Amino acid sequence: MDKNKIDFVMIWVDGNDPEWQKEKNFYDKSNEKGDSTIVRYRSWDNLQYWFRGVEKFAPWVNKIHFVTWGHLPEWLDTTNPKLHIVNHKDYIPKDYLPTFNANTIELNLHRIEGLADQFVYFNDDMFVTAPVQPEDFFKNGIPREVFALNAIYFGGTSAGFFNGNDLEIINDHFDKRIQMKKHWKKWFSPVNGWKSLVRTSCLSCFLPWFPGFYYQHLPSNFLKSTFETVWSEEGKKLDATCREKFRSKTNCNQWVMKFWQMADGNFIPYSMKNGKCFHIKDRTFGSALDAIRKGSYKLICVNDTVNTSNFELQKQQVIDAFETLLPEKSSFEK
Repeated sequence: MDKNKIDFVMIWVDGNDPEWQKEKNFYDKSNEKGDSTIVRYRSWDNLQYWFRGVEKFAPWVNKIHFVTWGHLPEWLDTTNPKLHIVNHKDYIPKDYLPTFNANTIELNLHRIEGLADQFVYFNDDMFVTAPVQPEDFFKNGIPREVFALNAIYFGGTSAGFFNGNDLEIINDHFDKRIQMKKHWKKWFSPVNGWKSLVRTSCLSCFLPWFPGFYYQHLPSNFLKSTFETVWSEEGKKLDATCREKFRSKTNCNQWVMKFWQMADGNFIPYSMKNGKCFHIKDRTFGSALDAIRKGSYKLICVNDTVNTSNFELQKQQVIDAFETLLPEKSSFEK
């Protein structure tokens, strides 16, 4: 493993592309599908600020792998030497294509040609908004992680069913009591933060199995070897997920890779204070804009929700906030 190389991976979809819509609608015969909601596909038109943030605050990144169905932003300079455009068909096995299932797109990331052994996976609503160093993501070739046990929440709009399916795999392969004895210094490191310590303490004493893991909706630090191991051990379950054109409650997702690394003790504790996810609701929107303008966190997520009350207005306000922080074009823009 080359411990000096860290790649960033971003997946993106242009939900306004009529050709993409045509193909999606051909396969999507039901509005009950988990990926049919407009919130999953509407654009906030702020992707350029992701590239600006990476170039300004993480200039050391080795390569950016930009994963797309086939469409590209008009402003993107595809000749940038750090940029690798990746079409779904370039790395996802053809038996799974076409796919509109984010889980399929994510579970096969390790197959991207030329991907570094260490990579950071971003959704398109996750941004770098303050200087970061390689050690914020990996240290001595080991992923950084905020560790905390957690209880899974199952609700109508939650992703609890993904968590449950992922934890079934984890508990089939790891004994919680054994792993806690082996890695207790990591589990109970003060670096994780007091809230993490409370969660872990409450859930570690009485349960012999993993009840769940706390998950920040922020970029994920992965080793390719983790994907390869999980595919080797649980290929049938991952294959079943990938054969679904749209997300379903029977799916696993990329969190299983993160959870595997944590259950295996293959992580170094990291402070949750370095990142923040804002789910766009009226009561949190002002603080989200303020955090963007000030660059209050190294990593930030601006997560669209069904409670985003005035999309067009709020979209423009987010753009204005990013423009305050990152007004200069990056070399990834024409």
